[in-house]
Amino acid sequence: MASKPDIRNLDQRQLIKFFENSGMRGYRADQTLRWLYFRRADNFDQMTDLAKDARTLLSTSFYIGKPAVRDKQTSEDGTCKFLFALEDGNAVESVLIPEKDHYTLCISTQVGCAMGCTFCMTAKTGLTRNLSRAEIIGQVIAAMDAAESRGGMRLSNIVLMGMGEPLANYKNVISAIDAITDSNWGLKFSTRRVTLSTAGLADRFDDLARDARIRLAVSLNAADNETRNRLMPVNKAFPLDRLIKACANYPLPARDKITFEYILIKGINDSEKDALQLAKLLRPVRAKINLIPLNQHPGSGFVRPEIKEIESFQSILTEKNYTAIIRRSKGADISAACGQLRGETKTLSHS
Repeated sequence: MASKPDIRNLDQRQLIKFFENSGMRGYRADQTLRWLYFRRADNFDQMTDLAKDARTLLSTSFYIGKPAVRDKQTSEDGTCKFLFALEDGNAVESVLIPEKDHYTLCISTQVGCAMGCTFCMTAKTGLTRNLSRAEIIGQVIAAMDAAESRGGMRLSNIVLMGMGEPLANYKNVISAIDAITDSNWGLKFSTRRVTLSTAGLADRFDDLARDARIRLAVSLNAADNETRNRLMPVNKAFPLDRLIKACANYPLPARDKITFEYILIKGINDSEKDALQLAKLLRPVRAKINLIPLNQHPGSGFVRPEIKEIESFQSILTEKNYTAIIRRSKGADISAACGQLRGETKTLSHS
């Protein structure tokens, strides 16, 4: 396979050019794309409405990659964590989360992460490399297959909140989102059901608003620069005044809001003062707040607040007219909750 490229790394424009350069009509590209995404073909012989010479050309030029599920775990709450083996020997994790009437999939965009957030297990591995367009899309296709095999609910929501910083792998992430959301030949996910979560790379917000009409979430976790510098080194490059200004200027559809994720850590960012600072900080932004009690892991040195402290923090924000929801992460018993992904085989066992 290494001698041929994965066809899912080509976008629509590149595939049209490939066919035209081979002496064939460009419309073959859309036919091929529909087989790759809408019908989720895993070999070129399945593409029966393509002429045989076109199928032969494709099979001699490309292969259709599919991430190998090296391992998976299933939580008591039904959450399923996949460990996907990549062709270079690296691995990433994705999490399929059952909701009331649908599944949500949390996908990774990098092997490891360079952001260095002190509360996050993924950060301890550092950054190895970006995922390709095909490797990002492959997680979604594999999860769609898994959801269908369970029967009943379908996978309808995707969050780019797994391993890595999506905006640090901008080109591949945007290209993957195009295939995931395209309503003609793509996987046909609604853009309103795709959310990108960033640690706050504010210099990419204008690009994101131009290139993708998806929902934006910002991992905030502190309302003052000193605390956020301690928790999230990225704040030194994009301090709160710059980040909040970028959020306030971010174009949103009517009634949409930016989601701010706030991981509550005992004695660090969970006081009444912190809640009041947060309410004041977000005043210029159309904002809603997801409060996420810390998912503890060995070596973090941080502690989860008591429930009364979490509810008190929420009450202050509610009194200030914010929508503030306490998100109780699923899959914590299999290290699949927010901030617990690592992509290491030794942490997993077969289910």
